Amino acid sequence: MAAILCCPLIFFSSCGASQDGAAGEEGSKLVYSAPENVVSVSPLVKQDFKVQLISNGRLCAARRATLYFAQSGIIKDINAGNGQGVRQGAVIAELADEQARLKLKAARLAMDKAELDLYDVLAGLGYASKDTAAVPAEVLSVAKLRSGFLSAAIELEKAMSELSQTRLVAPFAGRIADMKLKTADAASAGEAFCTLIGDSMMDVEFSVLESDFPILSQGLPVRVIPFGRTGVELHGRIKSINPTVGKNGQVSVWASVGNDGSLIDGMNVKVIVEKSVGEMLVVPRSAVVIRDNLDVLFRYNGGRADWVYVNILNSNSDSFAVEANKDRGAVLGEGDSIIVSGNLNLADGSAVVLKQ
Repeated sequence: MAAILCCPLIFFSSCGASQDGAAGEEGSKLVYSAPENVVSVSPLVKQDFKVQLISNGRLCAARRATLYFAQSGIIKDINAGNGQGVRQGAVIAELADEQARLKLKAARLAMDKAELDLYDVLAGLGYASKDTAAVPAEVLSVAKLRSGFLSAAIELEKAMSELSQTRLVAPFAGRIADMKLKTADAASAGEAFCTLIGDSMMDVEFSVLESDFPILSQGLPVRVIPFGRTGVELHGRIKSINPTVGKNGQVSVWASVGNDGSLIDGMNVKVIVEKSVGEMLVVPRSAVVIRDNLDVLFRYNGGRADWVYVNILNSNSDSFAVEANKDRGAVLGEGDSIIVSGNLNLADGSAVVLKQ
């Protein structure tokens, strides 16, 4: 009798343990929910597209001159130093000029005597007036020669030239560079004293690939961005193109750019050449992804992402000019809502949610 009563107890006890275990196991499981594909969109627009060529270049001053004294001497004064600006015609430095001034004074005295002698010769020829305008040209020429007037005039001109050569004058406005001599140093004739850099305008030399040569033309706009100078961007234009291809398959190009004061001679810069190629369908670079080894963008279609095969016609630093890949049956139109972010892991027909 005891054995019979025991069996039902064992049965109920086992059932109770099984139900509690199942409930515990069910409670420990995490419920899976698919992640949302959050995307942002932008309307497909047709606009003027600018092809870009990007290259590295080097700046040099548009005007540069090595200045030197025409005669040797001791430096008396230096009026501008390295890095300082000078105006056109300014005296940069002067040599000791005592001897040159004495020569000039003697030449003027000789000139005065020769002038008196000239009047004596003219008087002897019957022209007593000091107004030489009435003297025939041939007679006046002979009188100047006999009186020594011509020789005196040449000596005076030489003396004035020698005095002017004691001064180093700026041929154009610019900044001084490479000056090494100091006051009281000896300067040699023809030896470089300093370099004058006219850097209000700068030339930038850069190279482009042979294949990009057809895009180039004189007057084409360029943007110049100095390395390490965030936010500095200057605008210029191409001034000349070398019509030969170098041994590395590149073409040398020169552009001119205005200097806002941030550019210096020899600086390395990034050069961006832009040329308009007409109106095209334009999308941000982020809109185009690779699927099946082909270029694809996604069109937003009421909560769904439909992929569209495209051909990239042109590109620049931030955009692509595209057209529908008709070989794949693709259709694309101006005004389509194109997914521009959150598209890296999308598939055709993926459910998407617009970013708020």
